[in-house]
Amino acid sequence: MSWRLIVFIVVFGIFLAFITVNLDNRCDVSFGFATIEGVPVFLTVFFSFVLGLLCTLPFAINAVKKRRGTAEKASPVSKNKSDPSDGGHDASN
Repeated sequence: MSWRLIVFIVVFGIFLAFITVNLDNRCDVSFGFATIEGVPVFLTVFFSFVLGLLCTLPFAINAVKKRRGTAEKASPVSKNKSDPSDGGHDASN
């Protein structure tokens, strides 16, 4: 079993435990112009987490594009005259 799967299961279990403990806890969410009353706490935490992921998504995409751009701009490796793949002999001989 992959360690990533194990970590996912543990984090998911912690998330489920948080939800079950806070099912009856409610809070008011104010947007400045409107207030939503009686929102479960786990929903506010979940949507805050999702909003944070969405805010960092453009930065992650930009980082991937930069990595691909630098990999494409890298010059190809020139063959050494004593390259073992050609028997160590110079091609001009």
